[in-house]
Amino acid sequence: MSNVINLKQARKNKARKEKASKAADNRIEFGRTKAEKEISKTEKKRQTKIIDDHKLDK
Repeated sequence: MSNVINLKQARKNKARKEKASKAADNRIEFGRTKAEKEISKTEKKRQTKIIDDHKLDK
């Protein structure tokens, strides 16, 4: 026989997992110092410039 599950509990568990996942993403995105944000910003600009410099013009 199969296991009987309580749908209310299953929905609550799913919501908890989604909330925890979103919280982890927010900690990564917003839990950085100003210096770390500046470093990643300049690194992203540098990488974009490298890609743009390698593009061929028509």
